[in-house]
Amino acid sequence: MTDVLQQVLADLAAEGDALEWLVADLDEGGWHTPTPAPGWDVAAQVAHLAWTDEAALKAATDKDAWDALVLEALADPEHYVDRQALAVASEPGLLQRWRRTRADLHAALTAFPSGAKMPWFGPPMSAASMATARLMETWAHSLDVHAGLGAQVVDTDRIRHVAHLGVRTRDFAFAVHGLEPPAGEFRIDLLSPSDDVWSWGPEDAEQTLTGTAGDFCRLVTQRIHRDDTDLVAGGADVDRWLDIAQAFAGQPGEGRRPT
Repeated sequence: MTDVLQQVLADLAAEGDALEWLVADLDEGGWHTPTPAPGWDVAAQVAHLAWTDEAALKAATDKDAWDALVLEALADPEHYVDRQALAVASEPGLLQRWRRTRADLHAALTAFPSGAKMPWFGPPMSAASMATARLMETWAHSLDVHAGLGAQVVDTDRIRHVAHLGVRTRDFAFAVHGLEPPAGEFRIDLLSPSDDVWSWGPEDAEQTLTGTAGDFCRLVTQRIHRDDTDLVAGGADVDRWLDIAQAFAGQPGEGRRPT
């Protein structure tokens, strides 16, 4: 296992533990607390993570099971994942199911062959990329749970993985909107939760982006409207990107309205 994979897996486990701690003592009413995602309560948020972790486990360990899942998804590609999450949310033992799947996925990604890639809904992924994607989703859905429960969110430097994914998916965000990705790289400087500066791209890039990493990560996971961020675009292409950025596979989401 590479050092990169080891670090991402450790941070993924920490994100999952933090969310589990938040919901572990909820009563039935608490599990049904609405969250900012329309029609999704706390149980649906956790169920989405449980089901998607199970899908990732199949992708990493069982090609036949993964192929069967894809065939099911093709029958209703727009609503399949959401329907699965809501179905899992209605079943007993949700937290135990997610806890078990998290452990199984951790073991599967740890043992996944170095250099190999597993299938996914978007491009095939290495174990490190899959762990990063799972961390991104765990963090983003945890934001929704925190908001629903009125709990304070404290960003940590674990969001660097989310920020990196958001930067790497720049061209995908343009393409999924039917737009030609910009030819040049952007210079991106983000202030981390620990007050370091995380940077991507050449220092002499013509177009730039600055702001806090927390706001950038919320933007690329569509948990905030750009008008409510401190992000500053230096260039027309960067400005356009902030309207369409997404770090997740699939079609563009609805995003959030400005507050």
